[in-house]
Amino acid sequence: MSHSHPSSVDYESVDTTYLEKRKLKKGAAGWILLASLGVSYVISGDYAGWNFGLAAGGFGGMLVATVLMAIMYTAMVLSIAELSSSLPTAGGGYSFARRALGPWGGYITGTAILLEYAIAPAAIAIFIGGYVNELIGLNGPLVYAAFYALFVGIHLWGAGEALKIMMGITALAVVAILVFVVGMVPHFSVDNLFDIAPTAGAVGASAFLPQGVMGIWGALPFAIWLFLAVEGVPLAAEEAGDPGRDMPRGIITAMLVLLVFAACVLLLAPGGAGAAAMSEHAAPLVGALQAVYGPDSWAAGFVNLVGLAGLIASFFSIIFGYSRQTFALSRAGYLPRWLSVTGERKVPYLALIVPGVIGFLLSLTGKGDLMITMAVFGATISYAMMTLSHILLRRREPELERPYRTPGGTLTSGVAFGLAIVAFLSTFVVSVEAALWSAVFYAVMLAYFGLYSRHHLVAQAPEEEFEAIARAEQELADEEPAPGTV
Repeated sequence: MSHSHPSSVDYESVDTTYLEKRKLKKGAAGWILLASLGVSYVISGDYAGWNFGLAAGGFGGMLVATVLMAIMYTAMVLSIAELSSSLPTAGGGYSFARRALGPWGGYITGTAILLEYAIAPAAIAIFIGGYVNELIGLNGPLVYAAFYALFVGIHLWGAGEALKIMMGITALAVVAILVFVVGMVPHFSVDNLFDIAPTAGAVGASAFLPQGVMGIWGALPFAIWLFLAVEGVPLAAEEAGDPGRDMPRGIITAMLVLLVFAACVLLLAPGGAGAAAMSEHAAPLVGALQAVYGPDSWAAGFVNLVGLAGLIASFFSIIFGYSRQTFALSRAGYLPRWLSVTGERKVPYLALIVPGVIGFLLSLTGKGDLMITMAVFGATISYAMMTLSHILLRRREPELERPYRTPGGTLTSGVAFGLAIVAFLSTFVVSVEAALWSAVFYAVMLAYFGLYSRHHLVAQAPEEEFEAIARAEQELADEEPAPGTV
């Protein structure tokens, strides 16, 4: 193999059955299923977690943070829509960065997404426990284990079946948000938004920004929770019917829906029940309805019961996401290859089970807010890497086929890139502990790649094939093929 500089990788040849044993089911998802996948990844964020941002920054701090993150996600989604239409593989963000930034860049991005997707379900399992506790008084390891077992089990049954069940659960969760909106609009009052007293001594503290300017920083990770994981839609690319057309449609539709939901919950929960009361509530939508209609009201009971569907929808779909990311990294040899084997139903069963067990063990900590911050740490690294990939591919490969083109081009992805770095830094403001644990995970993963797996990559994997073809074309252009190249 040529290019023997330190960042080089080595490929191993695999036999003809290798990819046969690692196939996903094509055509399982059209654009409407993809859009509902995008919504279901995120919808639990509307039900729990975002409201901790009110404690961190007051309504004003959370509002500014949410507007900034809405801009970042919209710009990023428009960038990813282009990348996923031109590079449709199950690797999603990893395959974009692999193409633009080489094997190390691809691996760093893939492991960042894996950190986000393995940890987010642990946070959601903890929130599910809170909701189940409200309903039937049960919580803890037994509840977490039951939900992991049930939903990993449904995924093992098959992708098409799993995505259809998920679409039904998501529809229920959407109905509950609509009930919440209709119930809260008559009780909205601007005064309720500003009932958190300004903190003495905080720079720039006011009724609008009770924690001062730093409150905006502190609220960023919780604003992210309103959109976190929508970028997982491209992980279904190999299961889409017509990825060039369906991917951009699906992910952009999902983003528009999520922007509307974010605005509704952020304005109506604190605007109806008060920002102070909502800032620490385990189930803010239920709490807001209870505050207005009484604890035993029909609306609050309905949203509590169906709100569980919102948490389940995200839990369910992020399991899909982590399994496809694990599958793609493993198929190409970045992670142990046995993780990507698919069974008769074209489902990567070990890529579903192994991260599921790890997530379950993490949920036993019971620290939902710590898990959110760790998930955001991984997510924001991947956002910076994916948007940078968009910029680089536009410059280096202008002739690459792009069935969809990002409006605003690299200016759009540049805005997302800048905001992703700001959001990454905010995780250190919120929890140094979370950032350090995430960094430890990263160090272990990078050591594995640097010392072992980069010498055992699989050239035939779709994400690596691009590289092999590009290299061959380059050598033809140079007309002096180097000996022993791939």
